Amino acid sequence: MNFDIEQKQLKPKKFYQHLYIQVLIAILCGVSLGYFDPDLGEKMKPLGDGFIKLVKMIIAPVIFLTVTTGIAGMSDLKKVGRVAGKAFIYFFTFSTLALMIGLVVSHIVQPGKGLNIDPSTLNGAEIEKYVQAAHDNSLVSFIFNIIPATLFSPLTGDHILQVLLVAILFGVALAMTSEKSQPVQDFLQTLTIPIFKIVEILMKLAPIGAFGAMAFTIGKYGVASLRNLAMLVGTFYLTSALFVILILGSVAWYNGFNMFKLLRYLKDEILLVLGTSSSEPALPGLMKKLENAGCEKAVVGLVVPTGYSFNLDGTNIYMTLAALFIAQACNINLTLEHQLGLLLIAMLSSKGAAGVSGAGFITLAATLAVVPEVPIAGMTLILGIDKFMSECRAVTNVIGNAVATVVVSNWENRLDKDRLKEVLN
Repeated sequence: MNFDIEQKQLKPKKFYQHLYIQVLIAILCGVSLGYFDPDLGEKMKPLGDGFIKLVKMIIAPVIFLTVTTGIAGMSDLKKVGRVAGKAFIYFFTFSTLALMIGLVVSHIVQPGKGLNIDPSTLNGAEIEKYVQAAHDNSLVSFIFNIIPATLFSPLTGDHILQVLLVAILFGVALAMTSEKSQPVQDFLQTLTIPIFKIVEILMKLAPIGAFGAMAFTIGKYGVASLRNLAMLVGTFYLTSALFVILILGSVAWYNGFNMFKLLRYLKDEILLVLGTSSSEPALPGLMKKLENAGCEKAVVGLVVPTGYSFNLDGTNIYMTLAALFIAQACNINLTLEHQLGLLLIAMLSSKGAAGVSGAGFITLAATLAVVPEVPIAGMTLILGIDKFMSECRAVTNVIGNAVATVVVSNWENRLDKDRLKEVLN
């Protein structure tokens, strides 16, 4: 499907008709309501949850159609494997780099120093559900959960990797039987039209979802909960911003595009993620925009959904930063050996809890559960502010996946650079 930008419009949109303006206003209104009337703000939770549920409803069909039709249109199936291989090399490299940056920054800033918390006074009962979730999503369980019950059952669920697996298999099968299965390919291509029209309709509800989510967050946790742990929150936001601007910005420059222009192009998706504290609502729009920006459909279909599970830059920065914050707060000195062990465990557990709601906190629980030097009960120190950091995690993850898609497209010579330049300018 071709998502061409209209070069001419009969009537230019007024500023308040742009989605990002509407979402931004909704976020400010939500914060105001949560601050001035916390009880009413907390009751707005169904609005945010309902919108995310609506978007989840359409994610599986979007991924299935995009990946299947993209692969079916490829003349050489070896290219599919090559794209996947390069994507995983990119994911591994930058996920590891994000973990290391979180580790380094925590040593430089030391946000937990001076709190002098006695680990024996911490009550870990509140985080037991996260520990259980981490156990349920161990790496072994995660691998087996990739395999769906039936060929089409993933289309009725919300497990991204199951949808991706079925879509790849179906796309490969269509490519291998292209002459006989042409009617099926034509049908799927046509089906993308109403599916993305549904996405367009649902996005009109984004301001309502952002309003509800922010009103609930501020109403329940309060801005005051940020004060005691402002150093950790501020350090995390600053580190994530520097990672995007310096690290991903350098990668973008090397591959011939401007990071700030890409951020401006994706402003709707970024504000949507910021408002809902979840990266999932941005997935359909992100795929559509990257394809429109010159990335080949098959590359977008493979890299973006896979990156949502394996390329979690924001989550990785958070994991090592939060783990060392707990250690510093409890006056626990970790040796270099312990820190390297923490890094290795985090690399594995981040894949084990990928794609799970609240993955950042669950992943941290999975990591600390096998690192005895840091008390897992220490997670109670950041439980109250985790919601405020989830927005930054999700935004950084989405930006990281956008950059990964453009870079892998460029590596594969499947990036229309003129189109990208035109769109970003």
